Amino acid sequence: MRITILTVGTRGDVQPYIALGLGLQAAGHKVRLATNALFHEFVISHGLDFAPVGGNPQEIIKRLKTEASKSNKTLLPKKLQLKAQFWRIFCSGLERLIADSWDACQDAEAIIYSQLALPGYHIAEKLGIPGYAAYTHPFTRTRTFPHPLNKFDFHLGGTFNWLTYIFEEQVWWQFTKKIINQWREETLKLPSIPPIGLYRRQQKQQIPILYCYSSAVVPKPLDWPDWVHLTGYWFLDCPSDWQPPTDLVDFLAAGPPPVYIGFGSMSGLKPEALTELVLEVLVRTGQRGILLTGWGGLSNADLPDNVLKIASAPHDWLFPQMAAVVHHGGAGTTAAGLRAGIPSVIIPFGAEQPFWGQRVADLGVGSALIPQTDLTVEVLASAIKTVTSDESMKARAHALGEKIRSEDGVAKALEIFHRYLP
Repeated sequence: MRITILTVGTRGDVQPYIALGLGLQAAGHKVRLATNALFHEFVISHGLDFAPVGGNPQEIIKRLKTEASKSNKTLLPKKLQLKAQFWRIFCSGLERLIADSWDACQDAEAIIYSQLALPGYHIAEKLGIPGYAAYTHPFTRTRTFPHPLNKFDFHLGGTFNWLTYIFEEQVWWQFTKKIINQWREETLKLPSIPPIGLYRRQQKQQIPILYCYSSAVVPKPLDWPDWVHLTGYWFLDCPSDWQPPTDLVDFLAAGPPPVYIGFGSMSGLKPEALTELVLEVLVRTGQRGILLTGWGGLSNADLPDNVLKIASAPHDWLFPQMAAVVHHGGAGTTAAGLRAGIPSVIIPFGAEQPFWGQRVADLGVGSALIPQTDLTVEVLASAIKTVTSDESMKARAHALGEKIRSEDGVAKALEIFHRYLP
């Protein structure tokens, strides 16, 4: 069977779908992964067919940073301003994403699409083939917790939680509906989607949804329907022929397990200032540290002997050798830290990151999340001291890691995929 997987975004929005694609390919299917051209080499290096769709996600991040830095006289709260800015920027490239996605799916017999790969649902309808939603975050309405893109410091109960999903659905639908409906009517010759949006339509059609995270991290809410499935994580493991750099191996062997510190694009913080803060924290806590690239143009010659800067290393190889991980709370990095069975300190920068940070804290496998506005040497030092010395937290993290490692999310996703085929 020919399957196209549509996904767009950052590396964390691509890597799990490569793992799923490899599982489908091993099951005898022919798989094409359609994503941003930025990830061409990443995809084909794993033996999957590739098709480019959409623009460069790094440009969206840069434009968001620029917009966020401008003074805005609107009365809307900052979070809502950023949300609106994201969707305006995203929609400026939506027509290209639609055209590219259509081309990538022409010979497909089934389509799997991620949360931002909006054309997938409509293309599957037009071609009359099975379509599957595959998400990394819980986007299905529930009264159990609010939408992951809504982080509130207060709790107003189940009805409020439910309404946050309706709000998020309407935000993205109101920004995209004009382009989507025009494409449906003029090109696909399909009826337009009503003003209320896609959710009710997809619910009536019982479109299967696969969530690629563990039920041990976020249990399935009781009010989710049967066609919504938690599969477990889709991990893409380190290639068997990968060799770590000599300096990294030597550093790890030279002392006790270090603390990993990396924040992705570090949006909103100045790398130089953050470097100074982190180095001071490591001094105060007496910890060795591994810093991910992006730290103000520093070379290792600029760093003390107990700190090493690296460009990259597979998380499944590196994280089990760490004392703890400090990061931004992206779904992929959070999953890797939990799988390794070590505690986390999460400093979220936006999007769904506060949701994962709160889950880590609620599960007792990491410190309380640290908002950017609260990030100081004292606060981060206290969090690192906690996660590296709290034996109960370490035991909980170890147990959760064992549970996650015992799951085979790709295998379960394949079973569900085949179950829904005509």
